[in-house]
Amino acid sequence: MPRSSGRRLTAAVLTVAALAVTTAGCSSSGGATTAGAAGSGSYTLWDPYPQFDGASPWATLLNTCAGQAGVTVKRTAFDTSDLTNKTLLAAQQGAAPDVLIVDNPVVSTLAEAGVLTSTDVNKIDTSAAAPNLLAAGQSGGKTYGTPIGANTLALYYNKDLLTAAGVDVSSVKDWASLTAALAKVKAAGKKGITFSAIGTEEGSFQFLPWFWGSGAQLTKLNSPEAASALSLWTGWLKNGYAPNSVLQNTQTTSWQEFATGQFAFAENGTWQLANAKKAGFAYGVIPVPASNGGNAAAPTGGEFVTVPVQAKTDRYAVSQKIVTCLTNAENSFATDQTLSYIAPTEAVQAKQVADDADLKSWVDAVKAAKGRTSDNLGTKYPKISEPLWGAVQSALSGSKSPQDALSAAQSAVH
Repeated sequence: MPRSSGRRLTAAVLTVAALAVTTAGCSSSGGATTAGAAGSGSYTLWDPYPQFDGASPWATLLNTCAGQAGVTVKRTAFDTSDLTNKTLLAAQQGAAPDVLIVDNPVVSTLAEAGVLTSTDVNKIDTSAAAPNLLAAGQSGGKTYGTPIGANTLALYYNKDLLTAAGVDVSSVKDWASLTAALAKVKAAGKKGITFSAIGTEEGSFQFLPWFWGSGAQLTKLNSPEAASALSLWTGWLKNGYAPNSVLQNTQTTSWQEFATGQFAFAENGTWQLANAKKAGFAYGVIPVPASNGGNAAAPTGGEFVTVPVQAKTDRYAVSQKIVTCLTNAENSFATDQTLSYIAPTEAVQAKQVADDADLKSWVDAVKAAKGRTSDNLGTKYPKISEPLWGAVQSALSGSKSPQDALSAAQSAVH
């Protein structure tokens, strides 16, 4: 690898920490596991799923795909942030894995650092992938890998609590009707909505549906539309519709609040579906509404399956076979079970809904979703996201008005 690439890699190591988001399948701690024995014809695969051991459906799928490619796969699993850093360092040493599964907003960082091959080189077919999901893996006019699945954010709601408060959830179509529903819930003696506004990427991740739902763009954080989104959240706190705990809430702790049965709504992700079924009360899911109606674009979570640069380029053909197997229609159909994901193609999404009607709202949310690094932001996103979550914290804590907080954030973007 040329020295210039090495310098890019070193710089990239310093930027990846801001990209980690606590979402399902992306952020469990644990050590490495292996699937398949290393040996002759052995290929390496790194993934961010340390929660899945060698006996899991995910590991079984890897072994199946390796067998179909006529090789064995040595799998190593890392926490998301560790995976990215280790990949960058391994690439500097010419020891990157053959196949890399990585959180989607990191793809542009790795691509611009020269770590990943484009689909022009690795021959991965991305033609069936939904364009809004594929966009997260595109940079500089090229595509790097393919999505293995997607998750995103929506609003869970407590059916019994809304009924008791006299709220028909079908009436919640925009910000005004949602706020009116929260007012009724509070009047009935219950709590309105919980979410995560913590001062990390999780806070930006959860604010983005409201930010985008206002019509705002990440290239102009201090627009009137952006201020209206932040004013919505600050108004909820001021009126007691949302608790002050949102300032410290992670997505996990906000879910725990909802699971008490005292909240009407919770903004959370696809990955909580299994927990929702065990919550002990009737629930439903609706997409986050946009300001004036319709579904807001929520940020896509989930990973891309990529092929890192190798000195021996003849290895790409087998890597392509492994990636194609992992992401084919049959295996994508099972991702709601193996990885708690919505499939990345419309045809398979339809099959998932036919098999499990509970996934309908999530498929709708994924169809409206967009990548955090989309709109040609790429590696600029972390430099925007951190000031944005800082603005959210400043406004919700009352230290600055929404407009002043966002103006300060825009000035901090560099």
